[in-house]
Amino acid sequence: MDPKETKGKKTPRQHMPEQDPKERVRNFYEVPYGYSPEQAVEEAQRCIQCKKPLCVGGCPVNIDIPWFIRLVSEGKFVEAARKIKETNGLPAVCGRVCPQEDQCEKVCIVGKKGEPVSIGRLERFAADFEREHGEIAVPEIPRWTGKKAAVVGAGPAGLTVAGDLVKKGHRVTVFEALHTAGGVLMYGIPEFRLPKKIVQSEVEYLKRMGVEIVVNAVVGKLETIDELLSNGYDAVFVGSGAGLPNFMNIPGENLAGVYSANEYLTRVNLMKAYQFPEFDTPVIRGRKIVVFGGGNTAMDSARTALRLCPEEVSIVYRRSREELPARVEEIHHGEEEGLKFQFLTAPKRFIGDKDGRLTGVECVKMELGEPDESGRRRPVEVKGSEFTMQADVAIVAIGNGANPLIPQTTPDIKVNKWGNITINPDTGRTSKKGVFSGGDIVRGGATVILAMGDGRRAANSMHEYMTTGVW
Repeated sequence: MDPKETKGKKTPRQHMPEQDPKERVRNFYEVPYGYSPEQAVEEAQRCIQCKKPLCVGGCPVNIDIPWFIRLVSEGKFVEAARKIKETNGLPAVCGRVCPQEDQCEKVCIVGKKGEPVSIGRLERFAADFEREHGEIAVPEIPRWTGKKAAVVGAGPAGLTVAGDLVKKGHRVTVFEALHTAGGVLMYGIPEFRLPKKIVQSEVEYLKRMGVEIVVNAVVGKLETIDELLSNGYDAVFVGSGAGLPNFMNIPGENLAGVYSANEYLTRVNLMKAYQFPEFDTPVIRGRKIVVFGGGNTAMDSARTALRLCPEEVSIVYRRSREELPARVEEIHHGEEEGLKFQFLTAPKRFIGDKDGRLTGVECVKMELGEPDESGRRRPVEVKGSEFTMQADVAIVAIGNGANPLIPQTTPDIKVNKWGNITINPDTGRTSKKGVFSGGDIVRGGATVILAMGDGRRAANSMHEYMTTGVW
């Protein structure tokens, strides 16, 4: 059907089928099944092909959204995937984990009078179709420029830099501290939200383009940034992330059974503790699990725990439901799966037995007072409202600090008071000549697509620097 005939077609937003909650809470398979080709075409035909598409500006990597959606509407699924890949090297990932509701879909014109076009689901569909039908093609790579770049960290920012630079003709080596490339995509996001085979498929695509990835390589220990610059690399990108977990500094945090979300998710996701003893990575499964925090990491931890815990998992959040920062979709999925919420509540101390194992948490009720610096109303303790929750596992998901290794071993890279590397936000340049940065090491914990946007800007700036030599 000619897109002109379907422009503005009054059809409802296509629902994406997914596993039944009672079934999926017992497995780690992906929750949504994805669109069928027929659903994808139907959804794509809802796009009105705006003359001034606001959705493109709402995308941190500036995908030509109307064009790729038009291709989907015409049944040209592989061409749609390749259009996306012109600016986004990880479309199957972004189609699953990006908060489209706060970015491209938020400004969709169709959404002004109804539900926006499902841009993220269409991105996922196109990328999956290309991969599943064996149609992934490596773009033509220019002749080598004679310049080499090093990338520290194989997370979303680093992988984006690597892909963009290799397409410009530079040789790129990515140094990853862990044993598998992918960063937070591998260790932080659960299998049921982002299957690891999809991440590795995207990584393999970069390798086929010519990106070299070295794992088990801890820059700052094996080599410093200065040594990389002295050993033949013309520029370095630091994308080492925010892997330093924050704790609450309350009594009992050293009890057995108290995890940071970082450790808990890394054990289960990257090290496959959910398949113990097939994979020899133990994790305390518990019977009553409490998760502290209200963001996406808290939701990921809680929904992971639901799949491992036979009784009860609760999220304890010090503000009200209206202030929950997690994605609405994740909250909805968690509630369907049986997740409980304890709002306006904060922990005061962890309680343990004589063997040093967690048995409970003393909490206190909160009420909302005046707004704080974030603009949200500050939670204030209600005196005399203490109570105890039973728990044998507690997961602290209140954010992460910047990975301190690179700043510690490269003192001429400036950081802010939180330890995040400071950069020129337009170029990604740090205070050190030849060194660029982006992603969570700069922003603190943020989204995958914002890290990728940082990577794209940095790659363009690195290309200019390596080409001209001008800093």
